[in-house]
Amino acid sequence: MPVTMIRASHIIAFQDGGHRHLKDGVVVYEGDTIRHVGQNYDGPVDEVIEARNKVITPGFINTHAHLSESPLDKSFVEDRGPRQFYLSGLFEFLSARDGAITQAARHASIAYSMPELLRTGTTTIMEIGGYGDVVAEHAARCGIRAYIGQGYRSGRWFTANGRTVDYEWLEDDGASAFDEAVRFIERVDGRENGRLKGFLTPMQVDTCSEALLRRSADAARDMKVPLALHVSQSVPEFLEMTRRNGCTPIEWLQKIDFLSERCILGHCIIPGESSWANYQADDIGILADTGANVAHAVWVFARRGIAMESFARYQKRGVNMTIATDTCPQSMIEAMRWTSVVSKIVDRQTQVATAADVFNAATLNGAKALGRDDLGRIAPGAKADLLIWHSDSLFMTPLRDPIRNLVFSATAEDLQTSIIDGRVVMQDGVVPGYDPVALGRAVQEGAEAMWAGMKERDWAGRGIEQLSPSSYPPFRG
Repeated sequence: MPVTMIRASHIIAFQDGGHRHLKDGVVVYEGDTIRHVGQNYDGPVDEVIEARNKVITPGFINTHAHLSESPLDKSFVEDRGPRQFYLSGLFEFLSARDGAITQAARHASIAYSMPELLRTGTTTIMEIGGYGDVVAEHAARCGIRAYIGQGYRSGRWFTANGRTVDYEWLEDDGASAFDEAVRFIERVDGRENGRLKGFLTPMQVDTCSEALLRRSADAARDMKVPLALHVSQSVPEFLEMTRRNGCTPIEWLQKIDFLSERCILGHCIIPGESSWANYQADDIGILADTGANVAHAVWVFARRGIAMESFARYQKRGVNMTIATDTCPQSMIEAMRWTSVVSKIVDRQTQVATAADVFNAATLNGAKALGRDDLGRIAPGAKADLLIWHSDSLFMTPLRDPIRNLVFSATAEDLQTSIIDGRVVMQDGVVPGYDPVALGRAVQEGAEAMWAGMKERDWAGRGIEQLSPSSYPPFRG
């Protein structure tokens, strides 16, 4: 296999259990694996990449995404949040949206997501949805490392009046969808030099029965795959679960033996001890003690005025905090920045949720959640998943501390190159085979069809302008 050496001014290398700043050093990888990191390298190489005035970091691990729908959130969900559902958009906006999204729009969104992810630093993505074969096809095509889960559940939520949340349940308790999710894992796991892997993902804690969750936990353990679940993501969900079980959603998951180091829990933003719930509990302690991981997607809540209380609090208690995008923009640069800033605001402290903290969450912590000590770091034996950043650009200058610059100042334009498995998959904003203009047109077409179809799907028959009025009225000629 060919040996490649990158010579760079700044390398965020792994040493003594953590990231370290290596100045004027080299990274050497053979095929898909890093072989050497240090000041110099005297061995033979087949290619030298000169990265003077560049910063080399490990790629980002994005632990929660919905690629078939997230691009379609734009121009729709911002500035909206029904007060009767405690600002959550799950029960009206997602119901109207999901019912109106066409299959063509979902396929277009998946294709559109690939360059968006690669151009903003994601090298490993965890996708939760129902279009796993399409995601696998694009992941193989563009070179991204993908964990793909086919969602399943016992039933679904809905609102018939805009005031209360109701549930309708499947006769088979989600068994057929669970079986298909298992078959999908068996079909995709290990393809593309191991870049494609599957995981189990019952969808939401309030839409899954105890039997289905226990079955999922057992299967994940037997199959040795990750296990994901949305939990503690809204006040209505929290109230529903306490009504059913007399305890918090996280307490209930502990009681039914669902929680473990294998779990990657989406959100966990409304534990019992938060001001949103005001329910005496130690949910954060349970997460820490069971080893469960949290996929924190800050923007999906912050845009509605909801903040985790707080990232630093979970971190201090010992919870393995990872970072995800969930919605648009699917940018890990933005996700790290908002995670840090929102936590500082909530805690009214500046020296919490530091650049190092959120960068660790986007790299090392994500790798830990996946049980991978070969991801999220630049070290011998790790996968050659690397990002090359400009250090002398408009937004990165002046540079003394690369991580602070990346977290607080960088833009997508500052990411020059993405390398996954030793292969360049993005260079100067270009992902081979993906035309952003054509992809944008396809997503625009899909969005317009979705907006037109919402009236038939909304419980009150409201159109897009009633659900989400435009910022300004139209100009009258």
